[in-house]
Amino acid sequence: MFSLALFDVVNATEARVNAPEEPVIWFLQTFVTLFIIMNVVMVIMAYQTWAERKVMALAQQRFGPMRTGPIGLLQPIADAVKLLNKEYIVPRDADKTLFFFAPIIAFIPALAAFAVIPWGDATGEGLFGGWIRPIIANLNMGILYLLALSSIGVYGIVMSGYTSGNKYATLGSIRSSAQVVSYELTMGLGLMGTLIMAGSLNLNDVVIAQQNTMWYIIPQFFGFIVYAISGIAETNRNPFDLPEAESELVAGYHLEYGAMHFGMVYLGEYINMNVIAATVATLYLGGWAAPASFLEFIPGPIWLFLKFAFFLFIYYWIRVTLPRFRYDQLMGFCWKVLFPIALANVAITAVFKYLGITFGWWG
Repeated sequence: MFSLALFDVVNATEARVNAPEEPVIWFLQTFVTLFIIMNVVMVIMAYQTWAERKVMALAQQRFGPMRTGPIGLLQPIADAVKLLNKEYIVPRDADKTLFFFAPIIAFIPALAAFAVIPWGDATGEGLFGGWIRPIIANLNMGILYLLALSSIGVYGIVMSGYTSGNKYATLGSIRSSAQVVSYELTMGLGLMGTLIMAGSLNLNDVVIAQQNTMWYIIPQFFGFIVYAISGIAETNRNPFDLPEAESELVAGYHLEYGAMHFGMVYLGEYINMNVIAATVATLYLGGWAAPASFLEFIPGPIWLFLKFAFFLFIYYWIRVTLPRFRYDQLMGFCWKVLFPIALANVAITAVFKYLGITFGWWG
């Protein structure tokens, strides 16, 4: 159960989707897959802002975006055009080089995380003879890759505030670093029970394990709750949006940003939300697998998208429902509530699996 087989890359290397027998063809297939998945992610992110406004408007008995296109469907395009046409201003006291690159550092890791999310069975060939594969990189250590990228993203947030030359932006970045480091720990521990049950760090293997047994949201309900709450805090969303609490910090770490640089900070936050939602859908809701065998005629990407959209709806619902925590409540909730629950869940899952293997009833 605790062998180094989890870190064995032989299986991933020998899988057809990652076997570059023809390096040029393999590179072109990877490029096509990357191009399509990244553009789909960007389009989803753009219309995610529209969907959030509509859900919030529904909860508050408003209409939301209505004037730009039918039912406001052109609103994301209008927002993008507005940001692209605004003047790029750098504060006098800012570190100009780091000020420029900070939003990019926050944005790129969020986008890169989708390289290991399987949209279908990663052991299959994919569409059109493998030109569109169900995953960009079928890494055997995909979970570690996701956690590493989430850790890198915080540097962009810290740099955004610290290099702005503004004390309010600096306070926002300091708050964010403490919050993200704390909730990253509980987020990782929340996943441990799922990984112990699946016996793999490969996201596609976890989906297949759920397909053969049950969705892990049932046996790992407490792990799901810990991961979901930690993910919401990790992405600085209500009720955990202390780094950009406008009542105290004006706008937080991105106070001095405008034009498309503010747009990249905004994009980074929403794509991080998408990463959390896609991870929840993959690790707890069966990913691309259908909930029942008679529904397997529906393609895997559609199932993943539906589960992904369901968790995003929960994101919006929480934002429009709950008030913001105080900072002491934020940190206390992490260390006094989530952390003990996550540790207990890991211990119980490990003992349960060990006993199951020992007595032969663990399939």
